[in-house]
Amino acid sequence: MGVDRELPTPEAYELLELTRDLVAAELAPRAAADEEAARFPREVFRTLGRAGLLGLPYPEEFGGGGQPYEVYLQVVEELAAGWLAVGLGVSVHTLACFPVAAYGSDEQRRRLLPDLIGGEPLGAYCLSEPHSGSDAAALATKAYLDGGAYTVNGTKAWITHGGYADFYTLFARTAPDKSHGISCFHVPGDARGVRAAPPEKKMGLRSSPTAQVHFDDVRVAEGDRIGAEGQGLPIALSALDGGRLGIAACAVGVAQAALDTAVAYARERRQFGQRVADFQGMRFMLADMATGVAAARALYLTAARRRDAGRPYGTQAAMAKLFATDTAMRVATDAVQVLGGYGYVSDFPAERFMREAKVLQIVEGTNQIQRMVIGRHLADPR
Repeated sequence: MGVDRELPTPEAYELLELTRDLVAAELAPRAAADEEAARFPREVFRTLGRAGLLGLPYPEEFGGGGQPYEVYLQVVEELAAGWLAVGLGVSVHTLACFPVAAYGSDEQRRRLLPDLIGGEPLGAYCLSEPHSGSDAAALATKAYLDGGAYTVNGTKAWITHGGYADFYTLFARTAPDKSHGISCFHVPGDARGVRAAPPEKKMGLRSSPTAQVHFDDVRVAEGDRIGAEGQGLPIALSALDGGRLGIAACAVGVAQAALDTAVAYARERRQFGQRVADFQGMRFMLADMATGVAAARALYLTAARRRDAGRPYGTQAAMAKLFATDTAMRVATDAVQVLGGYGYVSDFPAERFMREAKVLQIVEGTNQIQRMVIGRHLADPR
């Protein structure tokens, strides 16, 4: 079922229609088989890039789409509803481009950004480490300046597109200070000394490669440091605010797909001489699912509109990520229940939605971290 959206411009409606067409033609027909086989659909991202969907929220002067976050996120939602690995991949790529767009020098934006958002390259965001996940400031990867270039050594973990990315947005320690000793770097994927471990074997989201990435004596030009030395942690956290909205949109997409599957089944399946959808208990269950999806969508769009207006939105992004991903898990679980035994077998997509929803409660800051962010704001709004 198509979502009845409220969009700001006729161009945005055309963009969403294009996205739905691409989902129907390029994503939905192959999602289940590729997930089962853990195949990464690299060529799909090239198709999206040629359609202009890999640079939507970035300025037109650099080759981006010039779209507000309100529109970009609804594109991500539609992609995730068709195939989460693709929707999440677009969100991660957008996250990886953000430091150059927001904190890069004019020279760096002119030199790097048109290529990064131009449609061919695919990015990865390297913050987490094997012993530094939620506590991002504890990262141990080091970079030291020597002769006009930095030498980087360390290992990053849980990297989406690890081993496949054309560039890595890397955070590394350049000074001992925990919070002010981290810097941000742009690292080409084919740089000498960059190597990825085999992808993790995951419960769900199998078409999206997640891997450790090792940086062994990698040389990074001083001109590819993004922002000032020591500014990396604020850059990382600012990027994650937008990334959390991307995950919220992905969660709403998965939840909408699970709801659509449940509703379609309840309309067709007959028991005791009537449609399953005609039982009051089932209608109440579907009503709660639909209300949760609509509320989650409204929450992430409210946060996106604050971002578009230049207002603080970090707390709202945390709320949207928390609520949308918890809702996706609940709706996907209920969809399995609606389908009964069919919900538990891979011939139907409900079980895949349930496995996929789980990871969204973990990535871009666990939901426990989101509660800490929200609670800290309530205790001390400053």
